[in-house]
Amino acid sequence: MINYKSTIKLIKELDWKLIITVLVIFSFGLMILSSATHANETGSFRQIYKQVIAFILGVGMIIAILLFDYNFLGKYYKAFYIVSLVLLAIVLVPVIGAERGGARSWLSLGPLDFQTSELVKLTFILSYAKIVESKRGKLNNIKEILPLLIYAAPFLGLLFAQPDLGTAIVFSCIIVGMLFTAGLDLKLIKRGIIILLVSMPLMYMVMASHQKERIEAFLSPEDPTLKGNYQVIQSMIAIGSGGFTGKGLYNGSQNQEGFLPVQESDFIFAVIGEELGVLGMALVIGLYTFFLIRMLSIAREAKDFYGTLIVVGVMSMFAYQVIQNIGMTVALIPVTGVTLPFISYGGSSLLTSLANLGLVLNVCMRKKKINF
Repeated sequence: MINYKSTIKLIKELDWKLIITVLVIFSFGLMILSSATHANETGSFRQIYKQVIAFILGVGMIIAILLFDYNFLGKYYKAFYIVSLVLLAIVLVPVIGAERGGARSWLSLGPLDFQTSELVKLTFILSYAKIVESKRGKLNNIKEILPLLIYAAPFLGLLFAQPDLGTAIVFSCIIVGMLFTAGLDLKLIKRGIIILLVSMPLMYMVMASHQKERIEAFLSPEDPTLKGNYQVIQSMIAIGSGGFTGKGLYNGSQNQEGFLPVQESDFIFAVIGEELGVLGMALVIGLYTFFLIRMLSIAREAKDFYGTLIVVGVMSMFAYQVIQNIGMTVALIPVTGVTLPFISYGGSSLLTSLANLGLVLNVCMRKKKINF
């Protein structure tokens, strides 16, 4: 039987500032998405409708996640681990997986396509946090950290096989964020950076052709002959032409006349820059900054270290996605196809973002012991 008083106490423990911030970001995103898809033959209604439906489903996922104590979910970390690997591997099967943007990372279910790696972000965080929790304060030598790297290696290997470099980097940020929180020795971090830098030429050799094009474009951003530069050049023109206050919604020439590629998802920040200017971009960056600060506060107040690691994992994921997406639109970071959380168009991305928000809220509402 449900104890309503205890349920109300749990609801009161939710971080409503975080929830309201997400609602503001999403509402702002719908407005920008409407402009980004306004020039389509069918108008923007179809994309807005699908985005709202995905949001409603995502809220349902949040509610479902909140019903179970995160420590209860953590007991099934082994099952989450196996399911995660199956979801990443199954899309590599030609008759099952679908290719989008050069990466075979999509699962086709009739009229629906779903990027399985998006769902795996959630299950990986629940699983990996449980493993890292057992190594807290012991990560000062390679012997202790090696099992954690081996545990994560199959995930990164399958993502590289798709190949989905952008998502692989997202997972890497989740891993590093958790390990750093668990007390990873700074000497090991320095060694890791050196190994990464030394191995870059080898990594470049095994990259897919479209990934190499993006790296070459990043190194020569002003060369219009490079195929990978078209997106960034158009993005820079859009942002530069927006000025301080922008051209106004639905008035961006780069956006409305079709010069800006994938403006509804990967390059939606360029739409913000062109139509709302520096003020609009500053507003978005400010909202995301507050969003991340609230999660940092929740991580610090968690009742146990497992909860802290979960929130840090989610926070690391969001932080990288925001920095990567904004950075690539202004040519500071190579293009990887990482979307802007809660703003970019895409059901898989929005559902996953909301589900991971559910994990953070789960930790938040249980930071105090509630007597049932």
